[in-house]
Amino acid sequence: MFEVHWKGGLAFEARPPSGATFIVDAHPESGGEGKGPTPIEALLTAVAACSAIDVVLILAKKRQQVTAYRIEVDGARPPIGQWPRPFESIRIKHILEGPDLDPDAVARAVELSDTKYCSVIATLRAAPAVVSEWTIENK
Repeated sequence: MFEVHWKGGLAFEARPPSGATFIVDAHPESGGEGKGPTPIEALLTAVAACSAIDVVLILAKKRQQVTAYRIEVDGARPPIGQWPRPFESIRIKHILEGPDLDPDAVARAVELSDTKYCSVIATLRAAPAVVSEWTIENK
């Protein structure tokens, strides 16, 4: 189970099963202290990192040497004031460097991540049901 604990203000500490905790916070202009990425930034980061991990693994299996790699990811959302402002589209741009990288191998690796392996992208495409529950604990 993944737990998120309030740390005061608008900051929350994420505690995933891996044990690698991180802070999610709001921007200062929204009342946060900017101690970590916002939830929407963390979502785009998850999209980019999930795909990048796939691409690196696929290219390694194809014996393609990657020496530098970055992803530019952004999304289009309705303007501020129109809530809840879900992403209407997300663009993922893979930028790789390496000696003799085969463009066909890179294209295929990106395609496989996008359509088969990246669980984050697959989850967004599936639009899973979200069920919220609540409880009050008195200690």
